[in-house]
Amino acid sequence: MWNYLFGGNNKQKKELPKKAIVELREHIQMLHKKRSHLESQIADQDALARKHISTNKALAKNALKRKKGYETNLMKIENQIDTLETQLTSIEGANLNLETMKAMKQGAQAMKQIHGEYDVDKVESTMDDIREQVELADEISDAISRPVGTEYVDEDELDEELAMLQEEEQQEKKQKVVSKPVSSAEEELPNFPAVANNKPATEDDEDEEQLKALQAEMGL
Repeated sequence: MWNYLFGGNNKQKKELPKKAIVELREHIQMLHKKRSHLESQIADQDALARKHISTNKALAKNALKRKKGYETNLMKIENQIDTLETQLTSIEGANLNLETMKAMKQGAQAMKQIHGEYDVDKVESTMDDIREQVELADEISDAISRPVGTEYVDEDELDEELAMLQEEEQQEKKQKVVSKPVSSAEEELPNFPAVANNKPATEDDEDEEQLKALQAEMGL
């Protein structure tokens, strides 16, 4: 027993808090049962004393005496329950703190092991390598996207030049419209309907038509 409490191996020491918690809970439950039994006995003796208070005072007095004894024992039981419950709460809290510290210690060891693989200088060096590779990839992408066999042309410059040409063309059209002269005579003359020319054909016209017909027959 003493070897278990004050010595023993590491496994026993680890199991000690859990074992103590279990035993305390069991003992507290037993004391609660004992308290319930004492409360029942106190109630019985109180009822007996009340029953014989007028008919048998000696019996009633003995019942009250036993009641007092039960009440004394009940007070002791309640004090024991309070003490054990306080101790149980303390042990549970201490055990929780112990488990928390173990978890924190394991976490610290894990972080130490992880950080042992690299330091700030290694991280900075790695980030520099990444930046260089990203810049190199951008340069390669730009080189691949350039037209092959022709000189590189800036699309923005082409758009600006095209806009200037369009503006010049519009200005020229406006100037032509403004500079076109309109005679006052044309503005004042009314529009008359066209008159068909019914002038009879002359002899020259007839000769010309006969000549064309003859050439057609000869295949000329």
